[in-house]
Amino acid sequence: MKWEFGRRSDNIEDRRGSRVPSAVVGGGIGTILLALLVTFLGGDPSVILQQGTPSRNYPPADVQQGTNSQADDPMKEFVAVVLADTEDTWNEIFQQMGGTYQEPKLVLFSGAVESACGYAKSAMGPFYCPRDRKVYLDMSFFRDLQNRHNAPGDFAQAYVIAHEVGHHVQNLLGISGKVQSLQRQVTPVEANQLSVRLELQADCFAGVWAHHAERSRQILEQGDIEEAMNAASQIGDDRLQAQAQGYIVPDAFTHGSSAQRVRWFKRGIQSGSLNQCNTFGTNQL
Repeated sequence: MKWEFGRRSDNIEDRRGSRVPSAVVGGGIGTILLALLVTFLGGDPSVILQQGTPSRNYPPADVQQGTNSQADDPMKEFVAVVLADTEDTWNEIFQQMGGTYQEPKLVLFSGAVESACGYAKSAMGPFYCPRDRKVYLDMSFFRDLQNRHNAPGDFAQAYVIAHEVGHHVQNLLGISGKVQSLQRQVTPVEANQLSVRLELQADCFAGVWAHHAERSRQILEQGDIEEAMNAASQIGDDRLQAQAQGYIVPDAFTHGSSAQRVRWFKRGIQSGSLNQCNTFGTNQL
């Protein structure tokens, strides 16, 4: 991915080195592990994490800053460039739709983090919290993506960020709220099915970003698209379940199968159109 000369976003909140109270983290392990099951790579953990989380006011974005300097932190620079590129793309798309894109913050953390959706540990993977409109990322996940999930490459990492930003777009469009409302009215199996459609749409939105970024700024290098599709495939529910427990339970899917995740990312990058990402209007996921 050609990123070195890209614009850096200012919407980075670096909390690496900040401490989350150990009593809260320790006491919340059960809910965090439960949340992990429904939020791996992009879900909304608020429903699970908020249970038992004390009500409080959360500090403004610039209160808890880490000590890492972006100038000597290549991975932070990379994240800032990818986030900036999603900002440029979604600002343009929303403007074309007659709206205004509200840019999310991206919080870098290490180990554990406090969000408006509750407390989370890095084992959850990256996630988006609609309550504060922030993406949360422990960059050690990129190492796991390569080593544990066999999905190396900078564009695989960019896909992860774009997927989380896709959840932010869903939040701005009111899609996430409608899905959560429906999920409270249906069976657990049906709620999982709605989650799958939400996640696949975020994959498609990530593809839409890649389409426009390439058309406008020529960011792609040979093999980049394959990196992203491999990442989507490696973190499909069927593959993760088979690795974790040796068998597959489709009714427990929350993000979609490997084939589905690849299909919807590919659909987004080929079309560049939000209209092609209506995962809720088809029986063929």
